[in-house]
Amino acid sequence: MHIKHNIIKMYFLKGVLWFMLSMPIIILFFKENGLSLTEIMTLQGAYSLTVALFEVPSGYLADLFGRKACIVFSTIFSFVGFLFFCFFSGFYYFLIAHILVGFAGSLISGSDSALIYDTLLQTNNKDDYAKIEGRNYAIGNFSEATAGIFGGFLAVSSIYLPVYVQTAFIFLSIPIAFTLVEPKIKNITSSKNSLQSIFILVKSTLFESSKLRWLIVYSSAMGVATLSMAWFSQPFFIAIDLPLVLFGIFWALLNFSSGISSYNSHYFSNKFNYKSLIYFSVIMSLSFFLLGFSIISYGLFFIFIIYFLRGIVTPILRNEINKITSSNIRATVLSVRSFIIRVSFAILAPVLGFIAEHNSLSITFYFLAFVVGFSTLLSAFKLNKLE
Repeated sequence: MHIKHNIIKMYFLKGVLWFMLSMPIIILFFKENGLSLTEIMTLQGAYSLTVALFEVPSGYLADLFGRKACIVFSTIFSFVGFLFFCFFSGFYYFLIAHILVGFAGSLISGSDSALIYDTLLQTNNKDDYAKIEGRNYAIGNFSEATAGIFGGFLAVSSIYLPVYVQTAFIFLSIPIAFTLVEPKIKNITSSKNSLQSIFILVKSTLFESSKLRWLIVYSSAMGVATLSMAWFSQPFFIAIDLPLVLFGIFWALLNFSSGISSYNSHYFSNKFNYKSLIYFSVIMSLSFFLLGFSIISYGLFFIFIIYFLRGIVTPILRNEINKITSSNIRATVLSVRSFIIRVSFAILAPVLGFIAEHNSLSITFYFLAFVVGFSTLLSAFKLNKLE
């Protein structure tokens, strides 16, 4: 097996793992099992906290023992977690499932991008990273979009059926992960004093490199914004009385829009400068603010803008972080980024769920507009000073 085949295998892995049939109706699935919106968002906070707690250590393990090992174990834990969704019910069983899937998410987070980048380094194609990462992200979005259509139709027969079928697809990711080839990494970190090394790497990432610090802050704020929108799209569908069969179709259209912009993100990357970050910030925060005024069918337009922008921003920011990070710590640095996203969302998710349940979706979107706008504009202005 040649290392150059890693890229196509990562495409397949992304497609399988993101074939999330349950996502268009997951809020309805949880409600069917007796959970309130606050409990649902608390579960998402627990998932994010689990990812956060293991994020940096897992990135360090990927740098130390290999990206492939982390990806393999990620697929196994993800499958076991979904078995809990299939065979158990109730808040605490679902909490266990979220913890298992969260641990799986932490293992693959950073390892996947690092494996792709180091594969391209070894094959002398590192300049193609922005294009490859964009395509990889696009495949994920296209896969989720396609799954959304089928998931919506499956849910008409049974709200449980999409979860069962998705679990079977996740099982397929395990043999794909086993076929990956570990790229060679220069300057492998010694296992001696590994815990101390993790703290040193985190310190150097967040405190010693100003450019890297503010790139991660900006990237994390955008990640929280798009992650929040992913979970509040379905409450929005419910609020505007969208028929169940259309949940999957609109979910698909949202992810197709993100996939299209992600697939073509390398064109934006070629013209990218830090002033672009200010425009991205304004568009994202303004979309959330206007969405708060539009809890009607026309509000779907602003959700589409958020998803479209997600597809552009995510690969570009990952590429910018990769360009100023050395190979031997790349997975750890990318994990620091994900760590901040997950901790932030873990704190915000229950608050957002409570606001939506006891006040309104509009107040929730206004709150997100303020938090995202402040964080991204602050970091964007800091980066423009450093450029």
